[in-house]
Amino acid sequence: MNKDFRIAIVGGGIGGLFAANALLSKGFQVSVYEQAPALGEIGAGVFMTPNSVRQMQRIGLGDEVHRKGGLVGTQSRYYRHDGTPIAGVQTTDSSGWNATYGMHRADLVDMLARNLPEGLVRTGHACSGFEQDEGSARVRFENGAVAEAELVIAADGIHSTLQRHVVPPSTPVFSGSVAYRGTIPHARHSEWPTDRWEMWLGEKKHFLVFPLRAGEIINFVGFVPADAEMRESWSAPGDPDQLRAEFAGWDDRLTGLLSKVDHTFRWGLYDREPLTRWFSGRLALLGDAAHPMLPHLGQGANQSIEDGMALATILAEGTSDLTASLSRYQDLRLARVADVQINARKNGMRYDSHYTDLSVRDAEISAHHEFRKSLYDYDVLAHVR
Repeated sequence: MNKDFRIAIVGGGIGGLFAANALLSKGFQVSVYEQAPALGEIGAGVFMTPNSVRQMQRIGLGDEVHRKGGLVGTQSRYYRHDGTPIAGVQTTDSSGWNATYGMHRADLVDMLARNLPEGLVRTGHACSGFEQDEGSARVRFENGAVAEAELVIAADGIHSTLQRHVVPPSTPVFSGSVAYRGTIPHARHSEWPTDRWEMWLGEKKHFLVFPLRAGEIINFVGFVPADAEMRESWSAPGDPDQLRAEFAGWDDRLTGLLSKVDHTFRWGLYDREPLTRWFSGRLALLGDAAHPMLPHLGQGANQSIEDGMALATILAEGTSDLTASLSRYQDLRLARVADVQINARKNGMRYDSHYTDLSVRDAEISAHHEFRKSLYDYDVLAHVR
């Protein structure tokens, strides 16, 4: 593909910013348009795994991930709700390489943005329209600006305004669960270990804890049933007392941690059915605009990063035939991501203990490390080539 080829990315979250870095590293002309008035992510932690950390290394950010993340190791465990150990957690790929980190969303967005030239990301640009012809595509914004490019990448999330130009409109699927998310400074609960990922599993509920910022912050997520649908949000306020009530009577370690919680947010858990198409003409989908998924494999950000590296590499190594390149991108990613989406749903059912015999659940949890290895072994660059 000609390196004078202009690419406009709509969405300045993790997927859009990583794609911009990957495309820039291949020599393309890139602009990013973000609707928010400033970059940043409200919320808490994401989990980064070897399949995406490989790609962060390739854009020169591997060392920063290691500095800013909370590396989790062999003491990571699954427990029953009362603290009875179930199994260890897979934290490496098959080679034994440990690159599993808790990462604060704001830190990840910041490192990706700072790795780009100043002025490349334009905030305050909410997408309001799209059109294309044989020669170019145009994105219109609510502020009156128009971006023209040979390719537009929709990285604008689960509520994407551009997705309907690729596939018929559809409604996000509500999982029936809400996640309470938040952080606690480690200094407030200094006895909590900072070298592990830990999850407690109970009837229709589960609770996850892992470190951020090299252990300076404890990240927690409590998953509970929801009585009514709640729009997907990072910033809906949650009630710490209600959160404590949801997990009353669980492991003393867990309830002790919850006694330190002052603030929390509620996040309605949605995904979509896997799509059958990821592009139309000069418009391609990426990240949650293509494959929003439940968080029960910790792969949302990781799969978005894989998308960005795949698309950048295919465009750089392809011909001037854009349709052929986008078809290749779609073929490479569609089945891989659909598999992750479906397995995230299955794992959520496993975590929420939808079993009459918990020994069956525990056996499945113990056996799941083989799936995790295959997930983490995947190198999108090798598959492109």
